[in-house]
Amino acid sequence: MTLVALFTTAIELTGSQRFLLMLPLCFSLAVVYKTIRLEDVRAIPAASLILSATIVLAMCAIAVGLWAVFSIMV
Repeated sequence: MTLVALFTTAIELTGSQRFLLMLPLCFSLAVVYKTIRLEDVRAIPAASLILSATIVLAMCAIAVGLWAVFSIMV
């Protein structure tokens, strides 16, 4: 496999693999946000974990809600 093929060929991902890719994205977003907002550096790890868990749970709740609406409409 050449280096160009990594950028031109799509990788097949299942639903659970896509969900697992969301976790580092949410965590990095939470770390950057909390780094900007908090003044105490020691509070960043705990606050980032709480915020990333909140983001993931909110996204899951929205997904369940959209699935329920879709199930009712179809």
